[in-house]
Amino acid sequence: MRRGAWTRRSGLALAVSGSLLIACLPALAQTVAASGATPPPQRKGTGLPVPRFATVRADETNVRTGPGPRYPIDWVFKRKGMPVEIVAEYENYRKIRDWQGAGGWVHTGLLTGKRTVIVTTANAPLRKTPATNAAEVAKVGAEVIAQVKSCSGDWCRVQAGSHIGWIERRHVWGVYKGEVVN
Repeated sequence: MRRGAWTRRSGLALAVSGSLLIACLPALAQTVAASGATPPPQRKGTGLPVPRFATVRADETNVRTGPGPRYPIDWVFKRKGMPVEIVAEYENYRKIRDWQGAGGWVHTGLLTGKRTVIVTTANAPLRKTPATNAAEVAKVGAEVIAQVKSCSGDWCRVQAGSHIGWIERRHVWGVYKGEVVN
């Protein structure tokens, strides 16, 4: 169940000729996303890899059924800073997916490359150094969004509220396994 991250604008799903092809994900992208592995560098129109992670820039972000303003708004993100995975590109629109699998198309101006993660585990330990036996800085609750400072190996250095520390990748969504973030 989604707890305040978005609201649905329309329950109507439209199948528009030609949009079905655009909306389909390559089988490889689905397999990579499901496995949590680092995606292969598939370069698209922007020259950036697809899939890749980005962050919602606005307090309210319209998510459309297709790539353009002519498509209806399906639902609205209500949480600035939420990490999303870009799984397809079409002109100035990006097909995104959130940590719970909900997706749709958003304008590129509503996304930023600034990296965040969402904590997926209740009471995930934030540690002083990247080691399981390191001193605990804080416990981070599920669905807390943290800004990524860096990632290497199985650990990411993040800022969650006023706390900065290291969290194991297995406790967050928004970075690929093995991905190095500086």
